[in-house]
Amino acid sequence: MCAHHHLYSALARGMPAPPRTPRSFLDILELIWWRLDRALDLDAIEWSAKLGALEALESGTTAIIDHHESPNAIEGALDVIAAACAEVGVRADCAYGVTDRHGPAGAAAGLAENDRFLRAGGRGRVGVHAAFTCSQATLEAAAGLAADHNTGVHIHVAEGPDDAGAGDRLAPLAADGWLLVHAVHLDQELPGTIVHNPRSNMNNAVGYARPAARPNPVALGTDGIGADMLDEFRVAYARHREDDVTATPEAAWGWLETGWELFPEARTDVVRWSYGATDPWSLAFTTGVRALDAVIDGEAVLRGGRPTRVDPDEIRAKAAEAAARLFARLDEIP
Repeated sequence: MCAHHHLYSALARGMPAPPRTPRSFLDILELIWWRLDRALDLDAIEWSAKLGALEALESGTTAIIDHHESPNAIEGALDVIAAACAEVGVRADCAYGVTDRHGPAGAAAGLAENDRFLRAGGRGRVGVHAAFTCSQATLEAAAGLAADHNTGVHIHVAEGPDDAGAGDRLAPLAADGWLLVHAVHLDQELPGTIVHNPRSNMNNAVGYARPAARPNPVALGTDGIGADMLDEFRVAYARHREDDVTATPEAAWGWLETGWELFPEARTDVVRWSYGATDPWSLAFTTGVRALDAVIDGEAVLRGGRPTRVDPDEIRAKAAEAAARLFARLDEIP
């Protein structure tokens, strides 16, 4: 189970280079990801979600907790993502990342999309981008909306130094059902589950989160870099070991297992792997392990490494076409 994904990033591979070389975490957001999310339309969202769900299934990941942003295509976006994952056969928990980056109207639209989706019976949480891109009023509104729906808030917390003050702002609001993503620079304890994304943190050069030192439950996510959770487990272990030579694979394996607490329906899913030993000590040092079969909700959705509900070649071809259209729009965004 992937506890934090950005399915919209599935089309980002091969995207045009940013206008200039990013030299900080904020530069990475402004020059790459915030430009990409502004270029998304519902068509790109659909094919990125289908491609991301397909790759998750092929990796043996049967459930995804997704965090989405598309400021020019907000209404209905969560339905598109949920439907795309359902078509492939993968479980999905959806949230729209509310932010004030696009003004009060944009924040209100994000809150409305979370509310609409949850009221209609969608499985999800209330998404928030991060404290540093939201007013306190927006953070309070998101927390209140989550409480109204008896769910949690899914939010990036202190990922980089620009959000180092998140702890103080979230302390009056956070609750046990919240997903606190990253927490690299979090300077105080908050209730909720910390979602550790080691590969992304390394890629963005934001530092090591030291999840083992936190009192919170810890789960593993990818922050949009695919959904191969065995691979993410290996990176999590290696990063932990680099920081503490006494670390063993059991800690990172425990973080992987925490995902089932967040998505308990996935406990009944069955995956058959290409490698017989499935204990943490074996898998920590064995690369290239593939999912052969997957049964989700009693249905075989992967058989012999190939999905049964969809044509993977068609999805990849249509996703490539959608990516070309997305990149053309991206070239027009300053």
